[in-house]
Amino acid sequence: MELGLVGLGKMGGNMRERIRRAGHTVLGYDRNADLADVHSLEELVGKLSGPRVVWVMVPAGEPTQSTIDQLAELLEPGDVVVDGGNSRWTDDEKHAGELAAKGIGFVDCGVSGGVWGLENGYALMYGGDAEDVAKVQPVFDALKPEGDFGAVHAGKVGAGHFAKMVHNGIEYAMMQAYAEGWELLEKVDSVENVREVFRSWQEGTVIRSWLLDLAVNALDDDEHLEGLRGYAQDSGEGRWTVEAAIDNAVPLPAITASLFARFASRQDDSPQMKMIAALRNQFGGHAVEKK
Repeated sequence: MELGLVGLGKMGGNMRERIRRAGHTVLGYDRNADLADVHSLEELVGKLSGPRVVWVMVPAGEPTQSTIDQLAELLEPGDVVVDGGNSRWTDDEKHAGELAAKGIGFVDCGVSGGVWGLENGYALMYGGDAEDVAKVQPVFDALKPEGDFGAVHAGKVGAGHFAKMVHNGIEYAMMQAYAEGWELLEKVDSVENVREVFRSWQEGTVIRSWLLDLAVNALDDDEHLEGLRGYAQDSGEGRWTVEAAIDNAVPLPAITASLFARFASRQDDSPQMKMIAALRNQFGGHAVEKK
């Protein structure tokens, strides 16, 4: 099938390549002309055959809103817009309503996989009407990991980004647990090889995971993380998860504490946040602050 892809950064560029490897045609647009296949949204839409599918992979908030506003004026009834960025789920309902008024479908898709997604595939959580999802399904199949799992039609519009938000909240708590354990091991005199303790956990333990593998990668690069400043950003989805928990009276003590720990990292050079920063760099290519 043909796909228009808007946003060719760290995620979007690799997604374009993976979809092409599956035999589909992708026309990509980015403000950076060196990355783009076409040089305007008008050119992108004009070169796609109907019914068109345009996947938006730009930062949440105003960049996404602006892009969808422009596409609403360019696309035709029967076309579909997919928001694959990290938008708040409440924005999805707004975007779906705006596009529906013009006969244009909307699907929201939470995407996980970071810089490893090109080779390993992307975990996908999408929401929307079955008819709209069906038009995008070949792209979902191209992006997902091999095997039976890794993609889900989570429900109606907003469900995909809500599921991805909760995924990221869990990710916050898991990273925090590894970071706290690492700091404690580093603190005591009796444990002389913390990196190899972490490595030993990669097989046969109940806490083995891809995040643990990435922690070992980070420690192989810098055994005591001495080159990193203990500062970690939050993408916003951790905050939204906690807000949704409050709205629904669901207790989330671990996820909430992990979010607050990131805030603490901005007050001093937190050893735990060195590990969080290293893990975010390993799985997502997120920037780290060097000492």
